[in-house]
Amino acid sequence: MVIHEGRIPVTGGLLAYHRTGGDGPSLVLSHGLTDNGLCWSRLAAALAPDFDVIMLDARGHGESSRMVGAPPDHAGRDIAEAIDFLGLRSPIVMGHSVGARATADFAGAYPGLASKVILEDPPFLPVADPAAAALRRRKFRDQVEAFQAMSEADIIALGRKTSPDWHEDEFPAWVASKRQVDPDAMPDYRSPWQESLRAITAPILLILGEPARGALVTAEIADEAMALNPNITTVRIPDAGHNIRRENFDGYLAAVRVFLASNKAVSRDSAQPMHRSGDMISDNGALAQVAGVHLRA
Repeated sequence: MVIHEGRIPVTGGLLAYHRTGGDGPSLVLSHGLTDNGLCWSRLAAALAPDFDVIMLDARGHGESSRMVGAPPDHAGRDIAEAIDFLGLRSPIVMGHSVGARATADFAGAYPGLASKVILEDPPFLPVADPAAAALRRRKFRDQVEAFQAMSEADIIALGRKTSPDWHEDEFPAWVASKRQVDPDAMPDYRSPWQESLRAITAPILLILGEPARGALVTAEIADEAMALNPNITTVRIPDAGHNIRRENFDGYLAAVRVFLASNKAVSRDSAQPMHRSGDMISDNGALAQVAGVHLRA
């Protein structure tokens, strides 16, 4: 997998990115909190033969600008400005955790720019009151500073101990990212997630893990999401928690491939925005089994 890298000017800073290139449809990936873009490398390698994969370092992560000077709504805006700078037409956008929330915020604020949206266990949580948000930021800062005081060997050992089912390929970028993250990178959500999700006009795949293993999106939240937007298809991946693709890579990849292959064909030259009606993987209420995962629209 050949990877090109560069920098993208965004409001108040720069975003670093890595890109596989190629003639396939563009796929923009947004990572989770404390990760970096290269944490997508295993998935990017699997999809690179068919897609031009762009892995962004979010602001405050990886080699991107620190949080100083970031506008309040930077996460979704940064994705939009990256897509514009790179000249992408109707890309597929995909995110994990806070990257999934940023992806949803982008797709809701800029309807028609994305052809498809994939959200891996986003933090669809209530807006925190100021005191709770401040406490969360302090705890996050303490966590980051503790990581950055550790040696690389100690971080690797901790990762292998706490995540014994991760593939060995996951650890190099994961370890590097922990030493790169800005202690001020904890997002401060000021609007309900429901507003963004309701406004998305592209087909959406909401990938769920098992709450008993640490996944954030419960069945009740998934049902609320589907009631808000009829374009949503949900898939629950077994034997996985919050880091779904790392804990059941094969099931995750199978579900993503089915969704990417569904609906209209997408290409950078001819793609058109998809609309709310008629763009499901299957008819409403249908259930399809793919590689041990359950796909519901």
